[in-house]
Amino acid sequence: MPRTSAVECPGCPPIRALAFDVLGLVKVVEAHGKQESPKVVEIWGEPDSSRCVLAASIDDRKTDPLVAVARKNGLIEVLNPLNGDLRVAITKAGDAGHLPEDDNIAGLYLFKRKRLDLSSSTKWNPRASVIFLITKFGSCTLLTCTTKGSASLRSFDITDSPADSTYTDSPRTWNVCASGEILCSKVDGNEDYALFGGKGVEINVWDLEKCSKIWTAKSPPKNSLGIFTASWFTSATFLCKEDHRKIVVGTNNHQVRLYDISAQRRPIISFDFRESPIKVVTEDLDGYTIYLGTGSGDLASVDMRTGKLLGCFMGKCSGSIRSITRHSELSVIASCGLDSYLRYWDIKTRQLLAAVFLKQHLTSVVIDSNFADKVDPPPNEAQKVIQTQVGKEDASLPSKRQNFFKESGHSKKLKHKSKSKKRVIDEDDIAS
Repeated sequence: MPRTSAVECPGCPPIRALAFDVLGLVKVVEAHGKQESPKVVEIWGEPDSSRCVLAASIDDRKTDPLVAVARKNGLIEVLNPLNGDLRVAITKAGDAGHLPEDDNIAGLYLFKRKRLDLSSSTKWNPRASVIFLITKFGSCTLLTCTTKGSASLRSFDITDSPADSTYTDSPRTWNVCASGEILCSKVDGNEDYALFGGKGVEINVWDLEKCSKIWTAKSPPKNSLGIFTASWFTSATFLCKEDHRKIVVGTNNHQVRLYDISAQRRPIISFDFRESPIKVVTEDLDGYTIYLGTGSGDLASVDMRTGKLLGCFMGKCSGSIRSITRHSELSVIASCGLDSYLRYWDIKTRQLLAAVFLKQHLTSVVIDSNFADKVDPPPNEAQKVIQTQVGKEDASLPSKRQNFFKESGHSKKLKHKSKSKKRVIDEDDIAS
């Protein structure tokens, strides 16, 4: 029998997440308070296995947010995460040519559109000018990488009609590997560097401005028996968003490694975790904690300064974990996987806050970090209304009761007088 969790869920704070599954559906899950469990409020798309979501990336800014989705058929869509409207669609046969069936998209990143003033910069930066154009003309930039190592960096305008979307400049393409299979990629917090790795591909870091490789990891030595284990990286991330020099990776051989590209090419910390492949690694905001998920459903947090296991999250998952995302403000992470559950966890107590069954195998999840600002009512207004209503009811109750008793007392007096009159009449009749 599959392992299930029997832990009571206390509920989670107001949060909104978008979950993507193998049938290409986008399911919007919202929770509006601690007392209310998360629920599916919207489902976008039609079920189609050829539209399976392989990767997703979100730019959850407060104004005009976007979410990019890469599908199995080679289509890349940029959606509005608030209502699911299609903003940009990149077909399978783009400027780079026809995409083979066995060359799916392995990595996708939607660049954050920052507002920069060119006049304040004394040195012209081509990358800064691209970001300025993105804000001015309503454009966005995407970085994609296929399993065969074909990376592409392209910018395009966002128009009212997705069919009218045009590239702002010619896409820049390059190959990140000559052989092997790319399985993971990541962009640092400053959006200047990207890393790639996979099966038979060592972790390598690229400068996105120059499209040049700046560092490549070195294969570990043979073990005591003289057996060499080929590289098989399944997940990777930057340990700190502001520092691209420290990289944490997970392997198919249930190993977690920490690389420092400024120190050496081999890992400075390496340890085994359980006995299942590491499927996903996500960094925390503190710059030294990571969250990792395995193929057997184990979810844990590790302090990468020492490699110490901080603890495993309570509430066993029954399937492989494929995606973990951290809320930018709340102490909450969301995870999903092949057991079709979307789960919310408290990172401090490592307890399960809520779980939602979404029917299909899930491949990715993103969080709308600005959802709390949209659903919270203005402070103290609701309480004032309730207090005024209660005060009115309390003030009106005594007067109603007094009127009721006065009326009832008056009616009693009338009844008493009528009875006395009857008695007088009866006595007169008897006397006569």
